[in-house]
Amino acid sequence: MPKGKDTALMSWKEVPFGCHILEPGNSVRFKTGDWRSFRPVLDKEKCVKCGQCYILCPDMAYSPDEEGYYLVDLTYCKGCGICASVCPKGAITMVIEEV
Repeated sequence: MPKGKDTALMSWKEVPFGCHILEPGNSVRFKTGDWRSFRPVLDKEKCVKCGQCYILCPDMAYSPDEEGYYLVDLTYCKGCGICASVCPKGAITMVIEEV
């Protein structure tokens, strides 16, 4: 907001942008994982390493490890549960996030 401006007196042209990505590729700077109330837990016994969790995660919080399992980075996982819902073997369970 421009300094010294009362928001009630601003024209619509002076309102600053919000909810816009003004700098591409900046999402890695935002640690969005602490928004989470549920977190995914992987059962490696059930996992078939299909990568559906990796492909469909809207936050790109999954990445493959050296064994071929896809592990979640809780720094960026928001706990939406899409990974658990698309897992064909039910290998991902959403559990309440402990504080």
